[in-house]
Amino acid sequence: MLKHTFLTILIGTLTILNTRAQLPKESALFKTLQEQDSIFFERGFNQCDLTYLDQHTSDKLRFYHDQSGFQDKKTFFENTKKYICTENGSKPIRKVEVESLEVFPLANPLQDNGKIYGAIQQGVHHFFLRSEDGEEKWTSTAKFTHVWVLEDDSWKLSEVLSYNHQSEDPEAHKFDIEKLLAKSNVPALGLGIINDGEVTHLATYGTLDKHRTAPYHTIFKVASLTKPVVSLLTLKLIDKGLLQLNEPLYKYWIDPDLHNDKRVKLLTPYIILTHQTGFPNWRYSNKNQKLDFQFDPGSQYQYSGEGFEYLRRALERKFNKSIEELADEMIFAPLKMKDTHFWWNKEVDESRYAQNFDFEGTKIELEKYQEANAAANLLTTVKDYSTFIAYIINGAGLSEELFKQMISPQLKLKNDDYFGLGWEILTNFKNEEYALLHTGKDPGVSTLAIWFPQSKNGYIIFLNGDNVDEIYKHLLNEKLYLGKELWKKR
Repeated sequence: MLKHTFLTILIGTLTILNTRAQLPKESALFKTLQEQDSIFFERGFNQCDLTYLDQHTSDKLRFYHDQSGFQDKKTFFENTKKYICTENGSKPIRKVEVESLEVFPLANPLQDNGKIYGAIQQGVHHFFLRSEDGEEKWTSTAKFTHVWVLEDDSWKLSEVLSYNHQSEDPEAHKFDIEKLLAKSNVPALGLGIINDGEVTHLATYGTLDKHRTAPYHTIFKVASLTKPVVSLLTLKLIDKGLLQLNEPLYKYWIDPDLHNDKRVKLLTPYIILTHQTGFPNWRYSNKNQKLDFQFDPGSQYQYSGEGFEYLRRALERKFNKSIEELADEMIFAPLKMKDTHFWWNKEVDESRYAQNFDFEGTKIELEKYQEANAAANLLTTVKDYSTFIAYIINGAGLSEELFKQMISPQLKLKNDDYFGLGWEILTNFKNEEYALLHTGKDPGVSTLAIWFPQSKNGYIIFLNGDNVDEIYKHLLNEKLYLGKELWKKR
């Protein structure tokens, strides 16, 4: 009889009280609980952080399982220690099917003016057995229903149902993308999707290091996707009247290698954002490893990280603040990008970092940069960077005139390919669409951010390996907006 079970209470809640409609996936509460689910099960179940598990479960926890029966909190913890957090060489791992998630808020109209006190979250999760060498074997798939409650402004898991377990045909249940990651020797993928200016999908697939499951808030190194951040910072300073787009930068900074070259007077934010400095990408590519002009600034295009580093030095001198302080004031803090950093400061959680792997799948030794670089090495998450791109899509708080200039071609690279202010611009997509994009590439790092001003759609892709072509091909041709056209333009 279900008369006095949680299911009866749940049905009563759904029918008698005021449960609201399913939340859209771009809503704040949906994203909060998606993140909560990811962190909770990654730390508590996959990594066996029992202290964290205890802190984020209600004392009244009730767990219903269609195979192992009912458990209260005490029994749940005893069984977790006995069957999940063992040291027998293999470890059960849980992964959620992100696309299956649904969230329904709970509110009582008779109390607190209908304030939300909890939420029902449901979806599909998969279970694997991970061996000591990191290989994962699928074991089962099930549906789940969670009830999250707010206790002292903290979300805690109160009720759990795990049911309809299926254990046949494992290949049918494996994630296509995770099989492709394994085949390509790329452990992790971070994917963010923006539709009509709203972040609608955030997911991280695979593992951090071929062993630990990559959590929802995995930290990726994103290489040259640092540049769009510095570009927007520069444009915001210009928009506030604190800097001019064509302001000579020699007044604030002259590189020691260029003290005797009068062409430094031609360097401006505009010249740098459009990659027309005349600098090489990096000075170490020169035999003498010194910075030089390979052509007159403003005469042609040549991609240059040195240009952005030159801009950083000038901005820091002009405003007497570090690039980190300026970016935090104008971008990171307002957008709540709490997991985005220019370098490995004490706030970076190394346990969440996606380690980098070469083409053969060999781990690359981690190098922790201890100072900012305006052209590379940014550390961030899918959530933070998707928030950043959505902000840009919606105007970035810039004046209409400056925003239009940012997304307009400033110089032609080749047919249908231009450069704007900080972004490459690809034209002639169907439906009169055009795209702004930036990529990032370092050893063990491959990243992409692209957005379409007409539709306000966009997406970001973070990968922590080198052998990425098949992954991009699959995502662009099978999953993403105008991806087939973008793949053909590559």
